[in-house]
Amino acid sequence: MKTRHKIISALAAVALLAAVSVILVALPRPEANTTATSGDSAGQAAAAQATTAADLPAAVASLEAIQLSFRDIARRVLPVVVEIDVTETVTQAQRGSPFDFFNNRGGQGQQEFQRSGLGSGIIVQQNRTTVYVLTNNHVVESATEISVKLHDQRTFKAKVVGKDSRKDLALVSFESKEALPVAELGNSAILEPGDLVLAVGNPFGFESSITMGIVSAVGRAGPEGQQTYTDYIQTDAAINQGNSGGALVDIRGKVVGVNTWIAAPSGGSVGIGFAIPIDNAKKSIDDFISKGRVEYGWLGVQIGDLQETAPYTGFAKDLGVEGVKGALIVATYKGSPADKAGLLPGDFVMKVDGQEVKSRDNLTQIVGSLAAGSTHEFEVIRYGERQRLSVKIGVRDDKDEVAPAKNLWPGMTVAKLTDELRSAAKVAAGVDGLLVGAVADPDTPAAKAGFQAGDVIVTVNGKSAKNVMDYYRALNDTSKRSVSFAVNRAGKEIAIEIAR
Repeated sequence: MKTRHKIISALAAVALLAAVSVILVALPRPEANTTATSGDSAGQAAAAQATTAADLPAAVASLEAIQLSFRDIARRVLPVVVEIDVTETVTQAQRGSPFDFFNNRGGQGQQEFQRSGLGSGIIVQQNRTTVYVLTNNHVVESATEISVKLHDQRTFKAKVVGKDSRKDLALVSFESKEALPVAELGNSAILEPGDLVLAVGNPFGFESSITMGIVSAVGRAGPEGQQTYTDYIQTDAAINQGNSGGALVDIRGKVVGVNTWIAAPSGGSVGIGFAIPIDNAKKSIDDFISKGRVEYGWLGVQIGDLQETAPYTGFAKDLGVEGVKGALIVATYKGSPADKAGLLPGDFVMKVDGQEVKSRDNLTQIVGSLAAGSTHEFEVIRYGERQRLSVKIGVRDDKDEVAPAKNLWPGMTVAKLTDELRSAAKVAAGVDGLLVGAVADPDTPAAKAGFQAGDVIVTVNGKSAKNVMDYYRALNDTSKRSVSFAVNRAGKEIAIEIAR
């Protein structure tokens, strides 16, 4: 079956080129010689018609070969993509009585009701009688009841094995004494823009639907404002509500992605859909089965992108990293793996084990994929010079709060005082320094020392604070038991000291 499929796929590619060539030949051609006689024109027309008629069977055969290839993919993939039906309990306030003239809500209670929903899933493994189905976390996150419907309409009650909001993945299981077809997981790392893909799922409840498109882009970031532990494959294959958790497959029928979300102002597909690369899900599947949760590596830092927009405008030049890809360590947690390894605020991480760090989110994804307890080489630029440090990775806690805020050093973000920020923060023209953009938490050292958003740091340990590198040098100077700041707050000079 596999050999036949490979042959058909190869023939289909050749056939597609042949079909395109025939179509181009059949198009009307402009007159080559406007002075030709009517007899010549008639002869040319007859010849063109004869050519078109002769080539038509070849064109049809080429298209049939392509059609057979897609049919073969459908036959292989449809049985491994399932419909997931869920029931969840929703609580909301009861409506007040229309006869309650005094709007007395004191006795108003909460009303619970059942809501149903559906999504898709991929059969990724069967261990004896236990069948595992990969889907999106948002499909089953609040479910009280789950059922899985196979392509042949058989339905099974299912349960959650594990779920993970960071990647928006979940694994559910059901029992079957019969051996079921299992999806073949492909290699999403080799995908490139232009590759043909098919999206398989249950959009709007239309079971076992297949749409076709191409890979529009790879390495896309998640929805704006959301930090995720995965990047995404972008495709123009139609993805709609109900496709979540379904398969994105290549022309060999291998799963290369998990359809997850769409950019759709209208609520439906506009040809901009996103799938989690299957390579980013493989470890999650194993973790779900062995641990019931996804285990992420933890570094213990706050990081930022040095894009030339606020709040990091001018940072790259000050730190000597102009034109270099990577992520800036803004703060570290005391006692964290980063702290123990000697990583410091102001370090610019370029590579991990030789792998280029492309951005803040990319560093998060790289570290998250590392095993707890494993040791890795981080290449950083510190004060304009390259250094390599060996870091033993920790394990990220299940909760969002990975460490107490009191351990976050220093616990505030700063920005260079550009004209735009000066105007927005209403800082007087004669005041220069670094603007405090945010103070992370009331328990951080910066907050306890009295820093507030909008403060302008004029000096650090008696030195000018115009240059970001000097600011980080002062923060990291462990020869002093505290860091002293001269701060301008609303036109008044005050002194602030942060104890280490």
